Amino acid sequence: MRHTTLILILTLCLTALTGCVTEDVPDNTRQGNFSALWTTLDTRYCFFTYKAEEYGLDWNEVRSRYAPRIDEGMTDRQLFEVMAEMTYELRDGHVNLYAAHDVARYGRWYDDFPLNYSDSLERKYLGRAEEYAVAAGLKYRVLDDNIGYVRCATFELLFGEGNVSEVMTALAMCDGLIIDVRHNGGGLLTAAERLASAFINEKTVGGYIYHKTGPGHDDFSSPEAIEITPHAGQRWQKPVAVLTNRHTFSAANTFVMYLKGLPQVTIIGDRTGGGAGLPFSSELPNGWSLRFSACPMVDRQGQHTEMGIDPDIKVDITTEDYTRSVDTIIETARKHLRQQAGL
Repeated sequence: MRHTTLILILTLCLTALTGCVTEDVPDNTRQGNFSALWTTLDTRYCFFTYKAEEYGLDWNEVRSRYAPRIDEGMTDRQLFEVMAEMTYELRDGHVNLYAAHDVARYGRWYDDFPLNYSDSLERKYLGRAEEYAVAAGLKYRVLDDNIGYVRCATFELLFGEGNVSEVMTALAMCDGLIIDVRHNGGGLLTAAERLASAFINEKTVGGYIYHKTGPGHDDFSSPEAIEITPHAGQRWQKPVAVLTNRHTFSAANTFVMYLKGLPQVTIIGDRTGGGAGLPFSSELPNGWSLRFSACPMVDRQGQHTEMGIDPDIKVDITTEDYTRSVDTIIETARKHLRQQAGL
């Protein structure tokens, strides 16, 4: 397939969503807003079939269960509570309902699991402010066993190609490299792609994306390949470990998807949080905003990563290590990289 940029793909998604779905505008009543919420998701949300297979989601059954709870005499907060609970049925961190008093957000994808991250432990490994470098949000240093460590806490900043080159050049003498994307809630897909480009030497398919073509749950285009072009500057050629936890979400989940399966890459930690649908926003009659997953992405094998990506080496931070100010996941990665390097 010919290369299609993510910006063009997103444009196609939004064009399909706005141009192929027509519906009457509901009244600004309690029932009207409830109907608008359910119908918008019914015609535009992108994971119904997948989640029906995963845990038996039946969106029509959901409506029949929640509709009797809607009453014209209820307050805004009561209406919000019912509608928020209905969105949680989708089990999707990209689905949010925004009102003046609150934001509905589904969090069981991380709340029900070990944290597997500590900013105090991160501070120990990075050291004092003058002991590590920062390149457009990427914090990096060489650990005392000659393993490079890069902390990527967010993809909200689009670091430049020069930033990536400087990090790779500074750590080039290391025997292995750790990329820590734990608690990275995502951001720009272009930033995730740029960092991933430092670990490939030829144009590589990172996954596929679909866009919605109609109101049916399975109305999608043919898959579009997401091709990653190798970074033009210094690239990493040695073993690399990517650290993940349940808070590795959205664009960070996509970054893991791009790297998983590459010969020199090992994913270490906990399952990622998922979030593999490009989000789109709509507005309800009462002015509340609704965000939802609109365009699904799958990995290069065509498998969904919406509900997370399993690590190659599963490990949690143990209580014993935490009390000793030791990050079990980082130490597991260091040991693995030294073994990979033959040390």
